[in-house]
Formats: sequence, C-alpha cells, structure tokens
Amino acid sequence: MGRDSLSIDLAGLRLRNPIVLAAGTHGTVDEIGELVDLSRVGAVVTKSITVEAREGNPGVRVVPLRVGMLNAVGLANPGLDGFLREYGARIAGVACPVIGSIAGFSMEEYVEVAKAFEALEAMAAVELNVSCPNVHGGLEFGVDPAALRELVGAVRRELKTTRLIVKLSPIVVGNPGMVEVARAAIEGMGEDGGPNGRAGADALTISNTVPGMKIDIETGEPVLSNGSGGLSGPAIHPIVVKLVYDVERGIARETGTPIIGLGGVSSWRDAAEMMIAGATAVGMGTGTMGDARSVGRVVRGLERWRAVGSRQ
Repeated sequence: MGRDSLSIDLAGLRLRNPIVLAAGTHGTVDEIGELVDLSRVGAVVTKSITVEAREGNPGVRVVPLRVGMLNAVGLANPGLDGFLREYGARIAGVACPVIGSIAGFSMEEYVEVAKAFEALEAMAAVELNVSCPNVHGGLEFGVDPAALRELVGAVRRELKTTRLIVKLSPIVVGNPGMVEVARAAIEGMGEDGGPNGRAGADALTISNTVPGMKIDIETGEPVLSNGSGGLSGPAIHPIVVKLVYDVERGIARETGTPIIGLGGVSSWRDAAEMMIAGATAVGMGTGTMGDARSVGRVVRGLERWRAVGSRQ
C-alpha cells in the first residue's frame, strides 16, 4: 500500500496516518526527529507550554514500572517567550503537522498562550491540557464542566483560524461522567468560531495520565519526590479504550467530533483496538520513550491491517 493509505481527516486537518506523538514525551517540538522519521507520522504535539518558564519538580521525577511509567515532571518547559524565540521559526520545517500544547493555572494564562499560538501560521492546531488545577477554584479544569465550558469558550475566541483540541483528564468518576465533560468541551460557551465554525472543541484527546504512586518499602516513603504522579503506559490502555468507546458513542459520534485515543499504545494491535473503539487518530508517548522504533512498527502494522480489511 502507498504511504498515504492510512490518511485521515482530523477536524479538517489532513494527516498522512493516524499516529500522533504525544505531548511531553519526545522533547519540546521535533527533537525525536533524530530517532523517528517524522515524515512517517501523522502529527507531533509540543511539550505543554505555560506563560512562564518552569524547571519542573525537583528530585526524582520519573519511575519506570513493569506496567508503564510514573512521572511527576511538573510541566517543565521554556515558557511562552522562550518557546517562541527558540522554536517558533522551526515549526514550519517539521516534516509533519505540529500541534501546540497549552497548559495554565488560570483562564488568563491559557488565553495568553492561545493568542500567541494563533499568530504562528505554521501551527496546525492547539491542544488544551486541561489537567491543571484552576487557581480560582482548586479543581482541575477537566473535571469541572462549568469551568471547562468557560475555559474552552475563552480560548475558542482567540483561535479564529486554528483548530482546537481539548485533552481530557481520565480522573472523572461518578457524576458528571466523562461523556458530560466531553460534552462541555465540545459545546463550549455557545459562540461559533474557528475554522470549522464550532463553539467548542474541534477534536478531543482521550486521555491524560492516571494518578498513581509508588512507595519504597525500605524507607516507607513515596519514590517520586512529588509524592504522587501520573501513570502512563500499558497499564492504562484498557481504561482509555473504554473512555474512547463511551465518549464516541455518548457524544462524539452525534456531533462529528474526532477523538485522538492516547494511552498505552506500543503495538499496532493496541492502535487498531483504539480505532475500533472509536478513535480517529492514536497517540503514542510512553512507548516511544522506551523504543522510538516502535512508531515505525505501529505504522507498518496498521498499513497491513488496513490492507487486509480492504480486501475483505
């Protein structure tokens, strides 16, 4: 099959295949290009950028596990000014579309970064990392539908030509559930805008890491200096498959909202399962950190899988 046999439409953004390299797992923008042929992936997501530069958490920030990885990096990034100065001009030269990830601790911070990203013509889309605690309310934006609607609405007003992807947190339990949080992201504040004329998200990423902890049985203390961190890798794959399945059938299908399924994908079978569950695109993160060559194997496996399906 040809190199574009896996081509997809992600909210009007044409990707050569469904594989999206996830935020925070491969450098600030395109550093993984030294190990991975970026002309063979669908898109790459930047490190989450905040207004101010952040060194991240001190001490132990990453713990490898049999089932994946715990991390408490703490949103380390060069800050908005540093990103624009050091990486802004490089985006146009990347061999695949670049999606800019935004993090913040207040609505004003998200809006400031969004406004700057809107001015970067080469930025294909923006992904909102809404797993940050809202300094005005304490809860993560991503578990509070009312706060999420307001945040998405404020960012949407700035993104007049840039597609908006909202990356949801997996920690939503009980009522409201993930479908209602996804609904808030998609509907926004009811003011149409952006290249697709939407009031809210053009697409969703499901999901971020799952809270977890590892304790040193000799000292009785948490291994991560931050205490707890985010669990990623194979352990969360079944969780994310269910979240994608539920959201696709609960709201995304009726609204025509594509989903990037992100969680524990390290083989083409994992990616295919995510797509069967309802994902249009598939994110890879922790798997590429352990073996960058896994990206190529996943793409080739999906090509074979698609070829077999097309003959049936």
